[in-house]
Amino acid sequence: MGVVKMQKSGDAPVSGSGMDQVVETRKVPLRVKIILGSAVALAAALLFWWFAPSGSSQTVGADNVTISTVTRGTFDDFIPLRARVTPLLTVYIDAVEGGRVEKMLVEDGATVAKGQPIALLSNAELQLSTLARQTEVEQQINNMRSQELSLAQTRLANERAVLAAETAYDKARRQYERERPLAAKGFVSGKQFADTRADYELSQRTLAALKRSQATDERLQGSQLSQQAAAAQSMQSGLAIARANLDALQLRAPVAGQLSGFSVQVGQSLQRGERVGQIDSPGRNKLIAGVDEFYLGRVQLQQQAVLDWGGKRYRAKVTKIYPQVQNGQFQVDLQFVGDEPAQIQRGQTMQARLTLGDPAPALLVPNGAFYNETGGSWIFVVTPDGRSAVKRNVRLGRRNAEFIEVLEGLEPGEKVLTSPYTGFTDKTRLDLTK
Repeated sequence: MGVVKMQKSGDAPVSGSGMDQVVETRKVPLRVKIILGSAVALAAALLFWWFAPSGSSQTVGADNVTISTVTRGTFDDFIPLRARVTPLLTVYIDAVEGGRVEKMLVEDGATVAKGQPIALLSNAELQLSTLARQTEVEQQINNMRSQELSLAQTRLANERAVLAAETAYDKARRQYERERPLAAKGFVSGKQFADTRADYELSQRTLAALKRSQATDERLQGSQLSQQAAAAQSMQSGLAIARANLDALQLRAPVAGQLSGFSVQVGQSLQRGERVGQIDSPGRNKLIAGVDEFYLGRVQLQQQAVLDWGGKRYRAKVTKIYPQVQNGQFQVDLQFVGDEPAQIQRGQTMQARLTLGDPAPALLVPNGAFYNETGGSWIFVVTPDGRSAVKRNVRLGRRNAEFIEVLEGLEPGEKVLTSPYTGFTDKTRLDLTK
């Protein structure tokens, strides 16, 4: 056990100051601090600049993009089509005259013959107006017949007058020719011969005047008769049209085929020109397909297409091209060449392959959504180390559902990005990360 010696109250306290040493503090100069801080900031800026991505590049996960290889092969110049079956010929049925449906003669979906009645309408106003028109035309025709009779009578009277004048002229001529030699010998008085000569000359002038009058009347009567005949023909045509309009109250099939869209009901009122149905050509169909606007300049009439249906292959050809572009597509009509598939229905869809050209060897890149962003003018090419993809200008040609033809800018074996370039179009390099 240690013994602690207690200090007496009279003794002075013991201090440790004799054992302490004064330590002098060394301060870093302000100038050195500024230099060191600047150096650290510069180093940090250099590190950030070195490791941070530039504005023309972007880091992308390799799993988020599609990497394809450029290869050599045979390019099949075709495009796939999704075609819709529609009747080869469709004729629409419109109500020529409005009216109330009195009777339905056939049902929707029935097969009808050309000219077959399909419904009966009634229109009292049209019927009354047609009857009034018919009465008016008949009255005008009767008036013209009366005028023709009057003209005929006038012609007959002129002919009688000319005949009478010719007879009087012949009598006066013969009397004048008998008395002339006798008057020269003095056997006929001068006064008598003068009267005979005057009668002869008068009859001659009268006959000439009647013939001129007859010729004038004939010319005028001929013109008037021609005008009356034309007017009568016009009125007859108008009456025929009125009767045809009345007959149009009986709806008829304009062509033979299958009636569809015929949904009118008895008692329904139809307006003039209202569409009431259509007739589709029986047994013959065509296809309507939408084509991407990229192929507008390459699709031509008579180009061939093939369809596989029910284990058999059928052929078709382009018969019509609609150049109007809607929603990035234009439409074409395809008509079957030879037999067409049995039991296909209107509105049914079929897959077809439209051939645009002959197969040819080419450098190929798989078709992808990148084309919609670049238009085939550039593409991202993966570097040999696989860590990045660099933008490169290329020239691409034809394309089908599987491949795009490479014309310039790529080599066989190179890898490219064929997935969508959404958000990458302003970049020149993509850093690929695992």
